[in-house]
Amino acid sequence: MLSGLPTGFEARAGEDTRCCRIPAEVMRPLLARPEVLRFVARTMVSDRGAHADAGTPSVDPIQRRVATLIRSPPVLCRADEPIRETARRMTAEGASAVLVRSGESGGALGIVTDRDIRSRVVAAGISPAAPISAIMTTPAYTVTGDRLGGEVLLDMLERGVHHIPVLSAAGDVLGVVDEGDLVAAEARKPFLLRRAIGRAATLADLAATSADLGQMIVALHDARVAAEHIAAVGSVVLDALTRRLIELAVADAGDPPVPFTWFALGSLARREAVPSSDIDSALAWPGTGGNPGGGEPGAGGSPDGDDDPAVRGYMTRVAEAVENGLRACGQRPDAHGATASSPLFARSMQSWRTAARRLSEHPAREQAVILVSVIVDSRPVWAAGRDDSVTGGLWEARSHPDLLRLLARLALSYRPPTGFLRDFVVEHSGERKGQLDIKHGGLIPIVDLARWAGMSVGLAGAPTAERLRAAEAGGALESSAVRMLAEAFDFIFALRLDHQVEQLRRGEAPDDFIDPTTLNPLAR
Repeated sequence: MLSGLPTGFEARAGEDTRCCRIPAEVMRPLLARPEVLRFVARTMVSDRGAHADAGTPSVDPIQRRVATLIRSPPVLCRADEPIRETARRMTAEGASAVLVRSGESGGALGIVTDRDIRSRVVAAGISPAAPISAIMTTPAYTVTGDRLGGEVLLDMLERGVHHIPVLSAAGDVLGVVDEGDLVAAEARKPFLLRRAIGRAATLADLAATSADLGQMIVALHDARVAAEHIAAVGSVVLDALTRRLIELAVADAGDPPVPFTWFALGSLARREAVPSSDIDSALAWPGTGGNPGGGEPGAGGSPDGDDDPAVRGYMTRVAEAVENGLRACGQRPDAHGATASSPLFARSMQSWRTAARRLSEHPAREQAVILVSVIVDSRPVWAAGRDDSVTGGLWEARSHPDLLRLLARLALSYRPPTGFLRDFVVEHSGERKGQLDIKHGGLIPIVDLARWAGMSVGLAGAPTAERLRAAEAGGALESSAVRMLAEAFDFIFALRLDHQVEQLRRGEAPDDFIDPTTLNPLAR
């Protein structure tokens, strides 16, 4: 009705209903208010809210401060308390975890869960008369009460834990949250899937387990989890899959000749991966030389002039095994070669630093700038003996204005298709004629701008929304521009995920091409 186009749906009253007819001159001023338009935009992407329960809508727990999700006071005990007594107290108070203050470890907070009692006492045969300190995990990983539930959920998945103690700003214990506090029952699949991935003993086991990844995305979508949180959770599970494949590859190849770190790149590093995303990756290991052979990144030269053939051969074997494993598990390594098996993306740390310095000094090659844009989106996933970051220590963005200007130019270089279908920008030729490339036409320009803006204020690796907030705080972008870009990103990202979830339901390979005729008029 707002657009003047056919609505594309009809409403039928299920019982006697009073309808109010509101004149257009009353509605238009309301719709001109940003908060109202924002509400309309976010609620019309799909019909997931159509069957919401009546009454006051509940606030999504992943959008709430974690302190507000605590259901009961914490159960605390002494380190020397017998396991039997602790278990009795947990049962009496309906608690699934107990916190332990250990004087022997300098007052560090320990935690024991009901799972610990089953696995470390019942299954392992430890006497119930033993002190609780014998089975506790210490120091317990804790969070402050002002963290958002979604952030804590990602921490749980990343660390493979199910309970996290919550502290006040002063360090006092407020309580414990578990995954049940953070997600609905339908959305607990990520925990089960991550656990199954960690227990997989063979590639065949991993392939069978990872077949549920698509259904996990659908379940989270059906549970009305926000699109950006679905992507973040999916990215954490992909991290777990990658780590397990690396562990299997290292077990097969033998101990590494030098410590190395495996990095996620691109959308996976930003925790914005969706079912259609390729998996970009890189490797780094200790080294002393740079690139005396003179090859520059993107120029086809040797990435590491002092390359040890034994080290390079080992890294290549591991990388190829991991990438073959990803394919067996239904995931796609990057088709354009941004993978750890490529010499361009597998280097010593010194070689990475040399490449970064040369790019900063001579930022003229378009291919090199694209390489920079990928490397800046990097995050360590697995480390053997050390945890260096490709990004950390490489970039001093403020001191390289030429590079920043070139990144800004790259961000502005993409031109959307020029064909139109009912005033809708679509591909005007080729196989996808008449369809919208939602990734390149909508998301990538915002991601590129946020990458440049984040780097300009010293923030290299981070999700797009975080980069935009940092750019606003640092003065790189005006507040109005940040709000516009953030709202556009949220809307387009949700539209993209809705499209791919429907493809998963139909058993189709997810893609980024949307037929405009499938959108309701207002979304269009």
